[in-house]
Amino acid sequence: MKKISLALLLAISTLSFQACSSKKTETTDSVENADSANEAKEEAGTGQDDDTNEFAVKAANGGMLEVELGRMAEEKAASKDVKDFGAMMVKDHSKANDELKAIAATHNITLPTTLGEDEQEHVNEMAKLSGAEFDKKYVSMMVDDHKKDIDLFKKAVDDTETNAAVKDFASKTLPTLQKHMDAINAIDKKMK
Repeated sequence: MKKISLALLLAISTLSFQACSSKKTETTDSVENADSANEAKEEAGTGQDDDTNEFAVKAANGGMLEVELGRMAEEKAASKDVKDFGAMMVKDHSKANDELKAIAATHNITLPTTLGEDEQEHVNEMAKLSGAEFDKKYVSMMVDDHKKDIDLFKKAVDDTETNAAVKDFASKTLPTLQKHMDAINAIDKKMK
């Protein structure tokens, strides 16, 4: 009887441990969930390759961040230049986000529906700032983000494995990102 009880206790403990550890792998991070969904589709032969999925998820997440921070800039910035730049971010990145969503729907790519946890932390941090302090941080963040965005989009254009529709989107969006980079660099120089 002791052996049966011990074996039963061990089995229950093992199942409880497995249930707990499987809960830990579930996430509320929309970016991670999109990555997982795309990986499953790729493995099933119904999705796109890793490079295409990775680009699409990063571009969507970055685009949502630009829109959210652009809205904040319109409200919280002290400088008219920064407010105007924020408005341009909302307009241009909303348009690009919509185009990417249409491509993703057509090509079975799952995109994040909300900001990833890291990007949400940036938004939360920026929400605490206003005026000149906001302007300085926002401009610095936009310079860094647009450098990364341009590199990401160029890589997608140059990658022979990237889905043709996604590659076309990246190619078409690059001049807009460069325009943003030029504008934010000019604002940055004025502020110094």
